[in-house]
Amino acid sequence: MKWANLVVAGVLAAMAVAAGAAPAFTGVQEQVANVERAFAATMRARDHAAFVAFLSDEAVFSGGTQSLHGKKAVADEWKKFFAKPDAPFSWEPDEVEVLASGTLAKTSGPVHGPDGKLIARFSSVWRLEAPNTWRIVFDGGVEVCGNK
Repeated sequence: MKWANLVVAGVLAAMAVAAGAAPAFTGVQEQVANVERAFAATMRARDHAAFVAFLSDEAVFSGGTQSLHGKKAVADEWKKFFAKPDAPFSWEPDEVEVLASGTLAKTSGPVHGPDGKLIARFSSVWRLEAPNTWRIVFDGGVEVCGNK
């Protein structure tokens, strides 16, 4: 009987993954996922100042023609993405990993264009900074195949 329950649970879990169900994060993972979601919400809300508040002073963003080093450089370059009334892209974490120390985390997930089409995957590294605030230290993205 226990084996049958395990098989049914496994099939249901596989069906949830296949259906694109949101991943289930727990504890600090959920906390970091929520921070990533709040960071993404700054783009939807067209709130550049809120976006900048998530950046570590040491932030490094890559993926463009050259890496951006420091909060000011990232803020200045990303201001263009907030210039128009509609967001040029959106993102959502589907993977979150946290060190056992609970002070460093990695998030990644899909990036969608304004039409909802998958255009890239992002990967971010978050550090717990004083006063108990998660800030992004590394960020980058990779276009999905066939997106050119």
